[in-house]
Amino acid sequence: MRKNSVKNTRINSEVQRELSVIIREDIKDPRIHFMTSVTDVQVAPDLKTCKAYISVMGSEEEQQDTLAGLKSAVGYIRRELAHRINLRNTPEITFILDDSIAYGAAMSKKIADLHVEDYDSDEEEES
Repeated sequence: MRKNSVKNTRINSEVQRELSVIIREDIKDPRIHFMTSVTDVQVAPDLKTCKAYISVMGSEEEQQDTLAGLKSAVGYIRRELAHRINLRNTPEITFILDDSIAYGAAMSKKIADLHVEDYDSDEEEES
């Protein structure tokens, strides 16, 4: 199976959807922050391994606690994934912290701040 095949793309999206539901609804670990999202999933073509990119909107400590909580629950998550998705092999999941959402939010805030400053300077020029 090619890496970018249609089947692999479908498997990636299905695993991402189910991981999101499992993390949001089934895991009751208090270390896992409530603003945790699965941003991307890459399942290997042989279905043996899976990289799950996790984004946490919170402090650095909350991000590390969430990652530790997910790593401790990886057996439960894998078993739930096996029950929900009918695959020949259930992949071994590796959680990787992804800060792209936080980066995007910070960039949006900076752009908004620039627009506010530009608007304020336009008002001063008109007065």
